[in-house]
Amino acid sequence: MIEQPAYTGFGFSDEEWGLLVGLPQSVVTAASAAESDSTRRTMAENAAGLETISAGRESASPLVAAVAGEIVTRVGDPEAGAELPVIAPADPQPMIDDVLVRAGEAAALLAARVDEGQAGAYKHWLVEIAEQVVGAASSGGILGIGGDQVSDSERRFRDRLSHVLND
Repeated sequence: MIEQPAYTGFGFSDEEWGLLVGLPQSVVTAASAAESDSTRRTMAENAAGLETISAGRESASPLVAAVAGEIVTRVGDPEAGAELPVIAPADPQPMIDDVLVRAGEAAALLAARVDEGQAGAYKHWLVEIAEQVVGAASSGGILGIGGDQVSDSERRFRDRLSHVLND
């Protein structure tokens, strides 16, 4: 007997599952890119994002747990030392805009395919990922002293993501 992929149990196609599985990592990258930081700060933000993704495996939501499990299988477990690559686009705005468009597509897909509880859990998880990333390292300041824990541009991304997912 051939084992079916996990996403078929939720009623998603391979392409739809790819959207749902790819989006959390994209949220990490976009939230980190919302404010230009040093490599050290970006690495701290990526680590916070991967930790939050990984924690999703323990979610009461079967959908979030399955997506998180798939991501950790693909990129590695932070508890085993896995790290996300540092991606620093020269012009982050087009990438951020693309992530927000895909978040809207994911919200529409979830509304059409899963119950409100599963959809809400996934959307809340994405916002939590963004929240953890933008709060992981202060921006500005000198030599890591001072600055804002969450910059205006980071806050704007997080708020826009929440708005796109919940409208």
